[in-house]
Amino acid sequence: MIAIIKYNGGNVNSVQNALNRLNAHSVVTDDFETIRHADKVIFPGVGEASSTMMLLREKGLDQFIPTLQQPVLGICLGMQLMCGNNEEGNTQGMGIFDLEVKRFPPDDLVPHMGWNTFQRSSGSPLFTGLEEKNDCYFVHSYYCELSEYTTSVCDYILPFSASLQKDNFFAVQFHPEKSGSAGNEILKNFLNGSV
Repeated sequence: MIAIIKYNGGNVNSVQNALNRLNAHSVVTDDFETIRHADKVIFPGVGEASSTMMLLREKGLDQFIPTLQQPVLGICLGMQLMCGNNEEGNTQGMGIFDLEVKRFPPDDLVPHMGWNTFQRSSGSPLFTGLEEKNDCYFVHSYYCELSEYTTSVCDYILPFSASLQKDNFFAVQFHPEKSGSAGNEILKNFLNGSV
């Protein structure tokens, strides 16, 4: 069973619909025991960082998520909130990845929205069977820096982390649920592969 973390964040329905297309049983929940006993966990996100972190704190999810032992996939804002300080609202994230989240300069070029190419920079199991370069769908105004956790790189104004990995925590800045065949393969690799 796949647990999709419920916290009133956006894109939960589109993530669950993508899992349904892949015949994966999922439940949208904020129940700690259900999440802890799930095979895999997806932490989706669309929205503003500070208000979203406030919702997570109200439910204790900000302290709970970093304790999970099974594979966890953060998507878009979910990826950013798994990092440290975020310039959006000067928000402190969960610190799973010791990275800052910064706003793209200049203002007239944000958000980064639409299809863009990312290039793998590691052998992450998320990308098994994919080409070295792939197109996925992005919508964001803030980015994660390049670091030792970076598993793929995208370039918009400057190079940034399109995906991250640390231990059992995986994260992607793009939306695999909206990224066609490449996104489906990434989700399948997360659900069924060696992740």
